[in-house]
This record gives sequence, structure tokens and C-alpha cells, in this order.
Amino acid sequence: METEELKRNYRCFKSLQQFYSGGPFAVSSDGSFIACACGEFIKIVDSLNASTKTTIEAESGTITALALRPDDKLLFSAGHCGRSGLIKVWDLETFKCLRSWKGHDSPIMGMACHGSGGLLATSGADWKVLVWDVDGGFCTHHFKGHKGVATSVMFHPDVNKTLLFSGSDDATIRIWDLLANKCVATLGKHFSAVSSMAISEDGWTLLTAGRDKVVILWDLHDYSCKSTVPTHEVLEAVCIIPSGSRFALSLRAFSQQTRKRESGSTGIDFITAGVRGTIRIWNSEGDEQKSLDVDEGSTRGFTSAVILPLDQGLLCVTADQQFLFYSPEENLEEKWNLKLTKRLVGSNEEITDMKFLDEEEQYLAVATNLEQVRVYDISSISCSYSLSGHTQAILCLDTTVSSDGRRLIVTGSKDCNVRLWDSERRCCVGLGIGHTETVGAVAFSKKHRNFFVSGSRDTNIKVWSLDGISDDIEQPINLKSKGGVSPHKKDINCLAIAPNDKLVCSGSQDRTACVLRLETKDRTAVNLVEVVRFVGHKRGIWSVEFSPVHKCVITASGDKTVKIWAIDDGSCLQTFEGHTSSVLRVSYLTRGTQFVSCGADGLVKLWTIETNECIATYDQHEDKIWALAVGKKTEMLVTGGRDAMINLWYDSTAAEKEEAFRKEEEWVMRGQELENAVLDAEYTKAIQIALELRWPHKLFELFSELYRKREVGDQIDKALHALSKEEFHLLFGYVRKWNTKSNLCHVAQFVLFRAFNIFPPTEIITIKGISELLEGLMPYSLRHFNRIDMLITKINLLDYTLSGMSVIEPVVTEGDSKARSLLQSGKDMDGPPLTDNADEDQKQVSEGQKEKASAKKRKYGKSRDSSRSHKEVKGTAQTCF
Repeated sequence: METEELKRNYRCFKSLQQFYSGGPFAVSSDGSFIACACGEFIKIVDSLNASTKTTIEAESGTITALALRPDDKLLFSAGHCGRSGLIKVWDLETFKCLRSWKGHDSPIMGMACHGSGGLLATSGADWKVLVWDVDGGFCTHHFKGHKGVATSVMFHPDVNKTLLFSGSDDATIRIWDLLANKCVATLGKHFSAVSSMAISEDGWTLLTAGRDKVVILWDLHDYSCKSTVPTHEVLEAVCIIPSGSRFALSLRAFSQQTRKRESGSTGIDFITAGVRGTIRIWNSEGDEQKSLDVDEGSTRGFTSAVILPLDQGLLCVTADQQFLFYSPEENLEEKWNLKLTKRLVGSNEEITDMKFLDEEEQYLAVATNLEQVRVYDISSISCSYSLSGHTQAILCLDTTVSSDGRRLIVTGSKDCNVRLWDSERRCCVGLGIGHTETVGAVAFSKKHRNFFVSGSRDTNIKVWSLDGISDDIEQPINLKSKGGVSPHKKDINCLAIAPNDKLVCSGSQDRTACVLRLETKDRTAVNLVEVVRFVGHKRGIWSVEFSPVHKCVITASGDKTVKIWAIDDGSCLQTFEGHTSSVLRVSYLTRGTQFVSCGADGLVKLWTIETNECIATYDQHEDKIWALAVGKKTEMLVTGGRDAMINLWYDSTAAEKEEAFRKEEEWVMRGQELENAVLDAEYTKAIQIALELRWPHKLFELFSELYRKREVGDQIDKALHALSKEEFHLLFGYVRKWNTKSNLCHVAQFVLFRAFNIFPPTEIITIKGISELLEGLMPYSLRHFNRIDMLITKINLLDYTLSGMSVIEPVVTEGDSKARSLLQSGKDMDGPPLTDNADEDQKQVSEGQKEKASAKKRKYGKSRDSSRSHKEVKGTAQTCF
């Protein structure tokens, strides 16, 4: 049998995080992203796959209001910090706060941006409605009049109309004129808080929905009530259906087909959503056209609904933080209906268990701290559907494909029951009643797949038969228990069934694990006989699993260890230590030669059994990891825990090995290309290659060569011109390191000198991250310049001293040479002109002085060449620095 290659590394390639905790959200103008409030953070979420593009730390308390500018360049947020509402403006390109100011004396409840993008309206719990200048951050209008919390605010969609609408929990709507700076109308037909407002396409009808279960249509010509539509449901949202949208066309086609509306009749179609989880479609005459109970899997109703831009359908948000995307079905022969096209789950709360649903590993069944099982599509990380039936939170689940091809899910819950689900039919097909406490562990048989076992806090293990499950049942059948046993003294935390279906292993809070043999008495009953008990852990056991190839069991415990036990004699074969907290899940990999573990420390660890070592540790979670799923086909990992995060991992061993080989081959070829460029004196190309290969030592050698060859300055200029901004930033990083060493700083200063001669400082400072590098260059450069100044000062002092000692001749300036020429020409005004004899005498004196000077030079070992060398040092220093 061929041995599989050991896994060396896993990579997290997808992650589903909590991005919405309830409250405000804002949809972009093209529907590509959604800005969601998540506690004290703002998360920008891709509406396609629920991936978090960025997270903004608002630092202003819990987010209470959000709004986007129409061009999606600015995001406005308001947070509940103490008793005041702080308004912040965010740039969505840099995700930095441009400005902020104090808005209200109490939390801000509503926010809206004007169509021009220049004004921002806010409504607060201080009963006020304020309008702000976006660029200046000052208040332009201050409106008072509400006698309760102003819950919502909205500008008229027509930018030419200067009207502002505000709703309050005093059951009134006020209309404010921005030019007149006053309230022009107070609409008071509601009997409860106003929850939502909408304007018709023609701009002359206002629709308001309230928690008094009615929608009121108002005429904006005279602010009179046109009609009242009773909905018999507490409403949270009202939306106008655009006349040219797929909604309107589909609805009109169905109405004409069923002759529910006369051809030629006109009116306003609108949608309402409320706490019952029902979407209703109405017309302006008050006729309910459709009532659709489409809140699949949510029992908490809707909190908001919006018509998506660019005819992308309807978005409804549920009270359990789900974003549901609907569009009308194309088949209109029987009935008009909405289909759920996408479901994004904003928060999974605490994830308790997970398993792959099929062998292709396309779907993942997830149990959260809710009464539902959510099934996720791995490719898009979106929730495909959910299964509801339990009355309390689900703690454990397992999946299998039955002998007749059905995909089954079994769940255990705090309601003391187990349920069997058919994933294709999306319904419960079996109910197991018999446990008296919380069911904390379930497991399907591995070979025959015709039974499953369950373990409970009541210390009982039960065996359940799958007999009687068929495709034609409409109601869940009562599952039959084939046998049971109570092998532990405390809660049963985990169960596992051997690959041959003959053994069952249970792990308990009593610090022991027990292996039981399944002995069949007859077709309807089995006995569970204890074979061996594993004793050695110091805390409760949270996970057990049979080896796929050996007669041993692996256990994970709250004592921070993982142990492997022999089934034959119950001895501990190996103990693995490395986690800093309880180990909660463990599973075999690579045909039993490796295993993966995760724990309460938020770490995932990859182990090799033969060497007894941990070869990789991953820290992608922020809290306990309760759930671990391993794919049978690709051995892909999925982890989830208390932080409501789901991480998907794939084996990157082969990919990394191939990538390393490819990089090594590329480095060899590029290195040879670099050497050829150096031999051909193509320094521009050589510098470019050295930067691409990230070889700072070779780069230093190239610049040193250019520094020595002053005549090739054009090549370094060409090389610097050819660099991109990222490469320029990388080069300055290397220069900063070179500049810290005195034996390398001359090359660093040379590169800086050439760079600042080529590019203006205003252009260099625009490179992202360059400011930090320049700050690191300045102190060392100042130190080098100070050292050069001291060197020049000392050289000048040495020249002066040697000149004074007549060891070297003083430097003759241009003025001195002119004076000497005047003396020699005999044009001295104070004395007679020199004669020929005087010239001879002067010449003799000069020769005598030269002989004395040469004697002194020989005595002190100095020469004129030494003076020249000092001058050359000074000149070289001044040129380099």
C-alpha cells in the first residue's frame, strides 16, 4: 500500500465573519456592497458573497444610524457615545475619517443624505431634526416640533423640491421646507409610531407605514390623506415598486392573465414587510394583490426592506440578522410568487457543530446557538436554506448519505430530542424522543448507514434505527430506539462509531472514554457491551475518533492534551501537548498518520503522529473553536466557534512545494539574466531585476559600482525613472537600512542625491508609506552630515597648523597672487622701484627659504602632496554629501 505524502501546511482561503448585529445598514447605488452596523464597527460587505471588504473602527460607541452619499464616495455614521450622538464622515477610498462633529444631545436615530450630496439630515432621541452642511460640518437648519423621538428622516427624491420629511413615535409625520426654514405640514392620522416612509415616482404621493398596522397615502399638493390601507400586521417597511422594474412587469402580466386588474387602470404598487415575516403587495386602491409568507427559516419577522437599485430585486432584513434577496419567479401559469435568490447571514452567533453534507464537499451543515440548521454553499459562502423544527438551540449534528442515496442530517438539541432531516426535501423526516436531558452528541454509522447513536447529559447512549424512512412521508415519524446503555457518571460530550460499525466510543465529563461493542439480538434490538475504558485524562473529554487504519482511538480533553489509546488493552500510546487551553475537537488526517486539533485557545494545530510533533499552528479565530469538519475527499478543513466565524482551509502542501520550485527556477534564470546585464554594463536592467528578486545585497553592489564610476550617472537616472511606486518604496526601504551603517551610508546618500535630483519632493511624498521611510532616513543623515562637518573642521585646523609651522605652503588665493604681481612689477606707491640687483638679492633670499622649508619637510615627513590629499578629502566629502 502506497503511503500518502504528509501534509505540511494549510491555508485559510475563505472566511465567513459576523458582519451585521442588527440596526442600521445602507445599500450602495449599484447594489455591489452594503455598509452594515456591527456593534461599534462598520463593515463594508460584498453583497455577492458576504465577504467583508473592510472593517471601520468607528470609535463612537454603538452605531445607531448610517447613510451613503449618492455617489458612494462618502459614508456617514452616527454612534451612541454616552448621551450624545457623534457624526462622522468616512472616505470610502481610504476608509479614513475626514471630519466629525457632535450632532445631537442624545442618540441619533435616523439619517439621510440629500440627492446633491451636500446636505445631511439627522433625527434624534432629543425630538429634534437637524440639517448639516457636509463639507463644512455646520448646522444649516434646526427644526423642533416633534413631541417624541424622531425615528426616521427622508429628503424628497427630487433635488429641486426643498422638502424634508421626519417621522416620530408621537405618531406624526412633519414636512419641513428648507427654504422657508419651517414646518409646512403635520400629518397625524397614525395611532402609533411611524416606522417607514416612501415617495411615489411622480413625487406627489407620500406613503407612511406604522406599527398601528396601516399604510396611509398622502397627497403632497395639499397634504391631505388620500387613503388608508389596513394591513392587519405591525409594519416595519414600505417600498414603492418602480413602474418599469421586473416586479412591476411581472405583476402586471400576472394581473392581466388572471384579469384581476382592468387594462388601462393606473395606480401605485407598493410592498409592505412586518413582524410576521410576510411580504404583501398592494395597490393604491387598498387592494391586496399578493400575500407571500416567504420568511424561510426565520421566526422573528422582518425589521426592514428596500428595493435594490438597477432592478436587482427586493432586499429584506430579518430580526435574526439575515439579508434575504428576492426576485419574482418567471413561471406565471399557476401563481405569482417570489423566489429567494440569495441569503446572507449577518451573524451566526455561536457555532456549535459543523459537517460536510455530501462527498463532493459542496455544502456544509452548520449548527448555531439557534433552533435552526443552516446549510451553506461552499462556493459562495451563502446560506442556501435552513431547517427549522427544534424548539431550543441545536448543540450537535452529523451527516451521511444513506444506502438508498438520501442525504440525511441528524441533530441533537437542548429540547432533549433528536431529529432526522432529509436535506434534498428540506424537511424533518424523523423525531427521536427518549432522552430526559440535553442531547450533546450524535453519530451516524459509517459502513451500513442504517442507524445512528445519541448521547445526552442524562448519561445515556441510545441507538436509533432508520427503518421506515421513505420519500412519501409527509410528517416526521417517531424513530425507534433499538437499545441503550449508561456507561458514564456524568455528561456525554462526544460519540464516534468505528469504520466497521461494530464499536462505539463515548467521551464524558467524568474524564473517561468508553468503547462499547454493538451486539445484535434481533432486527429491532441491540446490546451495548463495554469492551475497554480509557482512564488517564485529568479533565473531561470533548472529542473522540477511531483511527481509519489502526485499532486505536484518539481523544481530546480539557486538560490541554490529546491522547492515542490502544483498543486491545486500553493503554495510552502517545500524549500530545501544545495547546494552552482545553482541546475541544480532534480528527485524523492522511490515513491516520496525522491529525488536526483545535481548542479553547482559538488555535488550530496540525500534528504528525510518528514524530510526535506539531508541524503547524494557525491563529485565525478570536475565541473558542467548538466545531471542526474534515472533508473525506480532499481533507479540506472547516472550523467555527464562539466568535461566529467560519474558516475554510485547504491543503497547500503540494501548491507550496510547486510554488517554491517555480520560484527557485525563476530566481536562477533571473539571476543569470542579472549577471549578463552587469557584464554588458546594462545597469538599468540589472537594478530592475535586483529589485524584482528582492536582493538588497546585489542592489547595493550595483549602486556601489555606479558610485565609483561617476561617468555612468545617466544609467542610474534611467534606472530610477523606470521604477514603479512600489519598487521606489522598496528601494527607499533598502536605502534606509544602508544609511544606518557608516561603511554603507555613502552609497545610500548617493542614491538619495540622484533620486531627489530626478523627482521633486512633492512627487516623492505622494508614494504610499514613503513618509515613514523618510522619517527613518533623517536622523542618520543628520548624524552623517555632522560627522563630515567635524572632519572638514579638523582638516582645516590641520592645514592651518602645518602652514603655521611652515611644513606646507599656505594656500595662495587669487588676491594674494595679484598683490605679489604688483610688487614684482615695481608699482609699489610707498617705495622706489626694484633694481636688477634687488631682484638678485630677492632671488637668493627665496632660494634660502626654500632650502629651509625643504629641510623642515624632510624633518616632519610632510610634503605638498599631503596638503593636496587633505584638499581632495574635503572635495570628495563635499561632493558625496
